[in-house]
Amino acid sequence: MTRYEYVIVGGGMIADAAVKGIRELDRDGAVLVLGDDPEEPYTRPALSKLLWTDPSFTEDKVPLGTADAEIRTGATVSAIDPEGKTVTVEGPSTGSGGTGETLEYGALLIATGGSPKTIDLPAGDRVVYFRTFADYRHLRELAAERPHVAVVGGSYIGTEIAAALVQNDVRVTLVVPDDTLREKVFPRPLAETFQRWFEDAGVEIVTGTKVTGGTETADGVTLELDSGGTLEADAVVLGLGIEPNTALAEAAGLAVDDGVVVDEHLRTSNPSVYAAGDVASYPDALLGRRRIEHVDLARKMGRAAGRQMVGDEAPFTYTPYFYSMVFGHRYEAVGDLDSRLDTVEAWAEPGAKGTVYYLDGDAVKGVLLWGNSSDAEPDARDGAREVLADPTGWTREQLAERTLV
Repeated sequence: MTRYEYVIVGGGMIADAAVKGIRELDRDGAVLVLGDDPEEPYTRPALSKLLWTDPSFTEDKVPLGTADAEIRTGATVSAIDPEGKTVTVEGPSTGSGGTGETLEYGALLIATGGSPKTIDLPAGDRVVYFRTFADYRHLRELAAERPHVAVVGGSYIGTEIAAALVQNDVRVTLVVPDDTLREKVFPRPLAETFQRWFEDAGVEIVTGTKVTGGTETADGVTLELDSGGTLEADAVVLGLGIEPNTALAEAAGLAVDDGVVVDEHLRTSNPSVYAAGDVASYPDALLGRRRIEHVDLARKMGRAAGRQMVGDEAPFTYTPYFYSMVFGHRYEAVGDLDSRLDTVEAWAEPGAKGTVYYLDGDAVKGVLLWGNSSDAEPDARDGAREVLADPTGWTREQLAERTLV
């Protein structure tokens, strides 16, 4: 039986960062990355941002160039045995012709990410549940015909894809369940500003509406709406969030609760198995246990997990930030953004550049950095973390004077 010192199940950004973390401490141990994607690790955020808006960022810049590891693409892991320290692999890249191969490991990292949430509308030639590099290429081909595309979902992916498409001369209808874009996240005036960016760019927004299903034909897609009506489009992109891929961990007997449960060392309930990224429920040092789906966490947690697999005992204490950019406007956040919370605003340029603090009683729960530049120093994010580290240590008057951007 072939043995690898380190096995990573999942071939995304976590895997790339974990390999780097491993190699910081162990230059020689055999590392195997098992990814079901046909591509080697690549930078996922570019799929909904730079590839559409920056002509200098071309497809050849998407792969991460993961080195110092054996990488198998199109590989399906069918079982993990934490007690026996083995993993069973199916797929064309197995050494046994695709009938199943069992490998031994010293330490294993679960980095299986998540799968798109779906509705009663199967993926097809004109229906894209946007997640992968292949999805980007498919949507690019559709967009080249300048069709009418309905985008379903008003969170990060939905808004970014809607903005990307309309900036590439595609007619876009954005369907969202809220009355105003991002109203559950931003204070009302900022949500209205956010929506105006889309309307001014030519995006038709259908608010207060859920898509319940649909039908694809050779000529287009008919969406069924909860109002009882329908919406016709040439193609549909759905960005409804993801479900963590925990089935392997559950079958292996590992603790799962909205993700694979890990401790501050990113260890699962079995000490030889680690988990990181979208699939991991971890105890954030400032915010408490949570599962976060964002690139900043992938990079930092992946590297930390790799180091932990080698034997580094430093706890993972990093609190990540979120960011998004549409129509040249960037916003970042640390912590929880919930428009039901009280807010205190501190503006450097009213409505354009400033900080919004979200409070539950006297405790700061989240910080929105509105208009923070993409090339800014990390001072604003560190300032947000400083506030969250002492959530009740700031008066509202102090926060109103604390403009971080």
